[in-house]
Amino acid sequence: MQEDEDSGEFDLYDGPSKSQRKRDADAAQALGTRLIGLKESELQALDLPERLFDAIMLAKRITSRGGLARQRQYIGKLMRDLDLAPIEALLGEKSRNDRLDAERHKRVETWRARLVTEGPKALDELLKWSPKADRKSLQALINKATGAKVDSGSRDTASRELFRTLRGLFDSIPR
Repeated sequence: MQEDEDSGEFDLYDGPSKSQRKRDADAAQALGTRLIGLKESELQALDLPERLFDAIMLAKRITSRGGLARQRQYIGKLMRDLDLAPIEALLGEKSRNDRLDAERHKRVETWRARLVTEGPKALDELLKWSPKADRKSLQALINKATGAKVDSGSRDTASRELFRTLRGLFDSIPR
């Protein structure tokens, strides 16, 4: 605050404080760093301004630590003038979808491991949960994935096919 020489009153500054501007700049730079980690197709879906998109694509090619740090600062500077809320919302949705996909993958892998180790008991439980599943084809894949007379390459192939079949069952269930 500065004292006005004429009236003896203080002029109040209505804008954001220097600390707030610094926090905003750091947030924009952090968001820019997250954007650098995205695939080009994902960046194009965000419909970013051309200068920002080009700066991000250049940052992906920079290998020098110092050069990348300067490029991140430049990206943060370009982002200060943008409304960051839509970008953050899209990145949050992508993060949520990635987390759900990882959970689904883990669940399918757990079922595959159970079917291979527990056999008919786990298959009966799976069929209670998903009556549409084809028992004969699943049993054949389980037998091939666990068979002692089958070479290891065929067992691995059958195990992957079992995983794909289970993933198809899980994908038919809405999220």
